[in-house]
Amino acid sequence: MDISILPLGMLQTNCYLLSEGDRCLVIDPGAEPEKVLAALERQGLTLEAILLTHGHFDHVGGVKTLAAETDCPVYMCQEDLGLPSAMTSGPLYYTHAYGEGDVLTLGGMTFTVLHTPGHTPGSVCLDFQGHLFTGDTLFAGSCGRTDFPGSSSKDMKVSLARLAKLEGNPVVYPGHGETTTLDEEKRYNPYL
Repeated sequence: MDISILPLGMLQTNCYLLSEGDRCLVIDPGAEPEKVLAALERQGLTLEAILLTHGHFDHVGGVKTLAAETDCPVYMCQEDLGLPSAMTSGPLYYTHAYGEGDVLTLGGMTFTVLHTPGHTPGSVCLDFQGHLFTGDTLFAGSCGRTDFPGSSSKDMKVSLARLAKLEGNPVVYPGHGETTTLDEEKRYNPYL
């Protein structure tokens, strides 16, 4: 699996392009869908699905355009449907729901969905066997904010404790900032 990172929009949200051969999944196309489309074309990739870690505007802003241009499905946890529109920039768009424990194979890649509420009620981490896409649940040296409508510091503590118990040392791909590893975060992240 090849992984490309595109920091998008004013908040520099990490959008990930995961490819196997010429098939691709996109995680969190938060803004600037034209940049994502250009990257797909440049790399000769066919978009098979869009995966969302949560419903905040900076992670979903490019979804509708990208889905319309590529006619691909969009996966999201329905727990975020109750988020205020100020946090989502309008109604959330998705075609398929996923949640805790779901194992999906899309674009030739298999992953497990881990429901990790806290930043939002529907936050998920996506475990691609050694590659963990954490959205705004876990960052290098920090974690997602819990002072937004729908956030919960109590849920975040439970979710972070769960991540700390994962086996192995996956590479952690957060929604913002630098890539890290789970071992590194266990050692140095005060929230984990």
